Amino acid sequence: MGKPKIHLLGNTSSLINQYVSELRDENVQTDSLRFRFNMERIGWIFAYEISRKLIWEKKDVVTSLGVASCEVLKQQPVIATILRAGLPMHQGLLNAFDKAENAFISAYRKHRKDGRFDIKVEYVSSPPLSGKTLILSDPMLATGASMVLSYKELLGKGKPVHTHIVSILASNQGVEYVKKSMPDEDYTLWLGAVDDELTARAYIVPGLGDAGDLAFGSKL
Repeated sequence: MGKPKIHLLGNTSSLINQYVSELRDENVQTDSLRFRFNMERIGWIFAYEISRKLIWEKKDVVTSLGVASCEVLKQQPVIATILRAGLPMHQGLLNAFDKAENAFISAYRKHRKDGRFDIKVEYVSSPPLSGKTLILSDPMLATGASMVLSYKELLGKGKPVHTHIVSILASNQGVEYVKKSMPDEDYTLWLGAVDDELTARAYIVPGLGDAGDLAFGSKL
């Protein structure tokens, strides 16, 4: 059973709270460009916070006037995203870790006639992960099943030295599911906000709605 370090950025006085409030606001949600941009900006904030936990090393950089000793990342992370809702936040993470390798997972809910659903993974594109730091993001952590299944699928590409799981909005149930279901303990959970309720159809309440639809339009 995993025992993660959990960082809830919404508990700090941070711009992430402003951006999350706009993601939730039904009056702002009508502007899909603004919605995507807010997710992208939140990705930037998560990237900055995660960067403080990575390994840095000294490097001499030659300037036009001499040599400066600078700190640089010892190794770039691999940024993995669950399609499609995660793409704007992925871009924010990638803007910060601009030399990072990338991975993509197609995971979705396949609904049954009784209203329940299964999580299906149809596509994984990833570089080798052995010995690397993985940042796995999805804007919504509702049941937590998609995140855990996606991580298990990525293990087929190798075992990361550490994984940072990133979600803008989570339910308490989703957090607990991740804690009990992750196969490894070498991970950190980064969250923007946590809501108490998860409906029978696995929607977070008060939540913000369907992040993928709000960012890219409704789907069949």
